[in-house]
Amino acid sequence: MLNQVEIEDTLFSFSERAPSPPDRRHDTRHLKMLRVGTLTIGDRKELCLIRNISAGGVMAHVYSEIAVGARVEIALKTHEALPAKVVWTRDGNAGFQFDQPIDVEELLASPTVQANGWTPRMPRVEVDWLATVRYGAKINWVSLRDISQGGAKFESDEPLPIGAQVTVTIDKFRSMRGVVRWWEDGAGGIAFNDLVPFHELMSWLRPH
Repeated sequence: MLNQVEIEDTLFSFSERAPSPPDRRHDTRHLKMLRVGTLTIGDRKELCLIRNISAGGVMAHVYSEIAVGARVEIALKTHEALPAKVVWTRDGNAGFQFDQPIDVEELLASPTVQANGWTPRMPRVEVDWLATVRYGAKINWVSLRDISQGGAKFESDEPLPIGAQVTVTIDKFRSMRGVVRWWEDGAGGIAFNDLVPFHELMSWLRPH
């Protein structure tokens, strides 16, 4: 069913720590639209799938064994090669700590465009904020887990029906109208009716 398929794309964070290992809450099927990076290990180069990018590091799916403590370089198609160290490995994924934090905002402002002209989905930024979602006359408190120009992922004790027209209000930002696109096991996704301008979203995210 459509509500059991969650889009899995590259997640961004302003944290200066390397991303932690993934923690799947349920067995939702994921449609992968992850960014491709290049991993250099010694004199060997290979591709990897970037699952999570923070200011301090990267979580990526790798296709060969790699040892904790190994020195590597990671390059995105829109960014120079970055020296890093492997800090953990698990189930084909690895965490890489950058030698120096990167400017996540600069990276977000330069989306990759493939050779065929296809532009990836708008980047999602990891957050942990309280918000309210108004559905009809009812107001629910929710925890936002990530946000992009086009929508947000949230967790809530109260289920919201798929297709419901809602208004999301976030502290010190503004209200945004949207529609619930999916819901499963205490988590859901809302697509905004109108795109949030990039610079407006970034100016709000930066102080957080």
